[in-house]
Amino acid sequence: MKAKILLVDDEQDIVEFLDYNLTKEGFEVISAYDGETALKRMDLKPDLVILDIMMPKMDGYEVCVKIREMNGFESVPIIFLTAKSNELDEVHGLNIGADDYIQKPVSPNKLLARVKANLRKSSQSENRSQLKRRIEIGPLKIDRDKYTVVLHKENLIFPKKEFEILSYLASQPGKVFPREKILGDVWGNDVYVVERTIDVHVRKIREKLGDFSEMIETVKGVGYRFKNIE
Repeated sequence: MKAKILLVDDEQDIVEFLDYNLTKEGFEVISAYDGETALKRMDLKPDLVILDIMMPKMDGYEVCVKIREMNGFESVPIIFLTAKSNELDEVHGLNIGADDYIQKPVSPNKLLARVKANLRKSSQSENRSQLKRRIEIGPLKIDRDKYTVVLHKENLIFPKKEFEILSYLASQPGKVFPREKILGDVWGNDVYVVERTIDVHVRKIREKLGDFSEMIETVKGVGYRFKNIE
């Protein structure tokens, strides 16, 4: 499914130029030329908002604040697009809820890179928020809020990344997780980590699980899946 982008700027030539480049890259673009229209367009549920600051009727700062107050859009990525170069303006924009800030004139390649990066971060955040907070599978109990793992009433100690991998795999028993997806969701795509790192962490997790190490099954050439063992 195409990611939907709300593009807001009072300069029609800029909207048309960026619309063309975003559409060519495979995005669905919703356009608006002022702040009031932009807020109405939020009903179309965009996945990301590109927002000019200096606009008639309502400036971008006010629009950003109102979007953040809308139910369901508290974390939608917002990228400010502006001719302002003052650092204080950028800091203000980020403080009121924007995720990124790009100065005009706009490089299409730079904008596309920022759009993709912010969509990745949003997807990773959503994946993490959807994970179950408490997991019970057979003798294994995981509490994500307390960072605790109990196996047959014995508390096991896991470093942060080992804990995150274990709880991530256990959140959906039977599902195969490719190594690259584990890297993206646990470490994030902006951090350079080789796939071998996952194998090392899984080996250490298995050592701690002892007789129940087979709970984590290797899917050769793909990744790992969690098995339910009574």
